[in-house]
Amino acid sequence: MNNTIIDESLYLSNIPQRTTGNSSLGKDEFLKLLIAQLQNQDPLNPMEDREFISQMATFSSLEQLINMSRMFEQFITSQTNAAIIQSSQVIGKEIKYVEYIEKEDGTREQVEKTGIVKAISFKGGNIAFELDNGDQVKPEYVFEIREKKEPSTDK
Repeated sequence: MNNTIIDESLYLSNIPQRTTGNSSLGKDEFLKLLIAQLQNQDPLNPMEDREFISQMATFSSLEQLINMSRMFEQFITSQTNAAIIQSSQVIGKEIKYVEYIEKEDGTREQVEKTGIVKAISFKGGNIAFELDNGDQVKPEYVFEIREKKEPSTDK
């Protein structure tokens, strides 16, 4: 009986994977592939019209999806900028907001607080009002906005 030992370096799992380029097919790569296909087709058996039209439609769809993606990114950026600008109108105003405080028994108590907005911050896709009392409040917890009360000068 002949025992043969297989070298472990020959196992497929130990061979490094070779990659060329990236795994996504963009519009430029798709167009190059289509041109190469047309150049290398059999002249006696050319590509069917339906196949060519189908590939051109796919190329057109791919290009439109890329354009829509770019436009959607621009739209999101403009909406974010608009939200910050719109929220900036609250700076210097007095707001009333709700804060939830965790009690010892595990329940939450709703407390109404008041503060004056000193700044607006935008972090992680969320807007927060920074108040003079040090609190940071999300807009969804605000239930009243009013002009800042001036100290009375009554004598």
